[in-house]
Amino acid sequence: MSITTISSREFNHDTSGAKKATREGPVIITDRGKPAHVLLSIEEYQKLTGIGTSIVELLVMPDASDIDFETERAVITPRSVDLS
Repeated sequence: MSITTISSREFNHDTSGAKKATREGPVIITDRGKPAHVLLSIEEYQKLTGIGTSIVELLVMPDASDIDFETERAVITPRSVDLS
């Protein structure tokens, strides 16, 4: 993975070249010589953020069926309500 650095002016003149460079790694876009933005491929972005994984996949426990879990039945008793 290589990191490419280009100026914002170069990015504006050759956007397709910057997009192609993301195949090799992140592209840092500078503004007045200082890093300002990073351009990533969608695959790299998803790796970094974890986006693309559903909440169900994150919460799944493969061995959950092996867990013994017993609860007591909840006792709920109604009470009278004073609406006056």
